[in-house]
Amino acid sequence: MKLLGIDYGTKRIGLAWADTTLSAVLPFGVIAKQTAAAPLKEIQELIVNESIGKVIVGFPLGLDGQENRNTDRVKQFAFTLQKALNIPVELFDERFTSQLADRLARSDVSRDELAATAILEGYLERNK
Repeated sequence: MKLLGIDYGTKRIGLAWADTTLSAVLPFGVIAKQTAAAPLKEIQELIVNESIGKVIVGFPLGLDGQENRNTDRVKQFAFTLQKALNIPVELFDERFTSQLADRLARSDVSRDELAATAILEGYLERNK
């Protein structure tokens, strides 16, 4: 199954792609959030074009494991995605993925993509 990992930021949306039969997670681009509707349309097109079977959205819990203002924003985005798509959308705890992305920094891949990659890798590891 092909998976799309999403790091839903306030300015950009980082993407990562995985095929569970290949055991590889790859950075897959960034969507700039110019309008509220634009990212949803781009994600829908990407899901159709790439035959994505499930979307994993990073869930930004606080360090204490509690929900906060940011988690409400991401929950709303995930809910909107779920209504618009015909595939499952799951939330995955993304604590520390931005720090991991900073440690993995590469000049050819954005921090947003690396965070999405870390989210998807964590999801796959948890579901082995």
